[in-house]
Amino acid sequence: MACLLCSVGAHAAPIEVRVPEGYTHGFVDFFAGRKVIAHGELLQFPRDGQVENRLTVSFDDGSLHDETVVFTQARVFRLRRYHLVQRGPSFPEATEVTFDDGGSYRASIRKAGEEEKVAEGHTEVPDDVYNGLTSTLLKNLAPGEAGAVHQLAFTPRPHLLDAKLVPEAEERFYVGALERTATRYRVVLKVSGIAGIAATLIGKDPPDVTFWIARGPAPTFVKFEGPLFADGPVWRAELGVPRWER
Repeated sequence: MACLLCSVGAHAAPIEVRVPEGYTHGFVDFFAGRKVIAHGELLQFPRDGQVENRLTVSFDDGSLHDETVVFTQARVFRLRRYHLVQRGPSFPEATEVTFDDGGSYRASIRKAGEEEKVAEGHTEVPDDVYNGLTSTLLKNLAPGEAGAVHQLAFTPRPHLLDAKLVPEAEERFYVGALERTATRYRVVLKVSGIAGIAATLIGKDPPDVTFWIARGPAPTFVKFEGPLFADGPVWRAELGVPRWER
């Protein structure tokens, strides 16, 4: 535990590529407590010197979470384009966000019974902004290493968030009779700059989320716990297991 916590004070910087990304096709189940509430599909593939990663989550109540990230991995990871859609009764707002590494963005938010709020224009996007890439970054941290990066949040105007990637503990998990170990990481999000001081004082920083990453020569995501939107409920995501009957 002391080894895990010794490097928490990392400085924000792009994350070095240790485990290059390639073709991936997987499934994930979402839970509220013990109840399954949604099923997701992850597709990732290289294209024209970039990597496209798309997570589509379909909820049992008809809601949708659809997140696409395009990134490069030449020495360090760099986000190039990002697109998020959230809609349906599981979300208090219908949201669509698009931005790129050049700083162009458009964000729209519509609450039920209210007019749509839209913001678009140009914002600064630091080299270490990594929306949608948290599990990828965690796979590339050395054992016991912490990271510090940024994310962008939209309300609908953009706000820069500090994101600390903090290793907390090693935990055993089981697949049948197989026993393996995963590192539990806490992702701590705070609003940057002077606005962040005010947010902390009034308790409006985004909630923390937790990831579990299985280590070894081929590190992989195994579990997530946290909200998918501000002030949302804590949901759990785990790798899905295919069934052959409905």
